[in-house]
This record gives sequence, C-alpha cells and structure tokens, in this order.
Amino acid sequence: MQLKMKNYMEEIVLHTMEEILPDINVCQCERCKFDIAAKALNDLPPKYVVTPKGEVYSKINNLRSQFEVDIISAITKAAILVKRNPSHDEHGVEKEKTLY
Repeated sequence: MQLKMKNYMEEIVLHTMEEILPDINVCQCERCKFDIAAKALNDLPPKYVVTPKGEVYSKINNLRSQFEVDIISAITKAAILVKRNPSHDEHGVEKEKTLY
C-alpha cells in the first residue's frame, strides 16, 4: 500500500474559495485565485493527514466545519490584499512577482 501525505487545509480553502469568491468583487483569473489561496493558506494552520494514495479522505467536511469561520476570514482578507495589489495590470500583463 502506497501512502500519501496531504495538507487538507489546501483542499478546504480551494473548495471554499469557489463558493465565496463570486460574491467578492475580485479578479477571478487563475493567477489571482492562486495568490488568494497562497495568502490564505499562509495565514491558516496546516492540517496534514496520511492516507493510502488515491483515497478520498472523508474527514475533510469535519475539518471544514471546524475551521469554517477562520477559513472564510482568511480568504476574504487575502482577496482584499490581492485586489489592492494584483500580480497583473488591467490588461492581464504580469507585474513583478509579489510574495504573499
């Protein structure tokens, strides 16, 4: 059996972003979404689990509900930061790399 280590906070953040970003007036391009996710994940505690490779870990919903307020807050703060300082100009041209 091959095992895999996974930070399930990443899965939770990406899933939650899909639900709440449409309600926030922020660029929805792939780069901005990744910038928002990176900033939010840097502000949240990691939740690593070890599972057999390919197994869907059902505990994700339990972790999500446990940290839901913190996750939504971190995503919202990250979205505001990225909106104020996007990694691209209004034409989609990449700016100098921004670290979140």
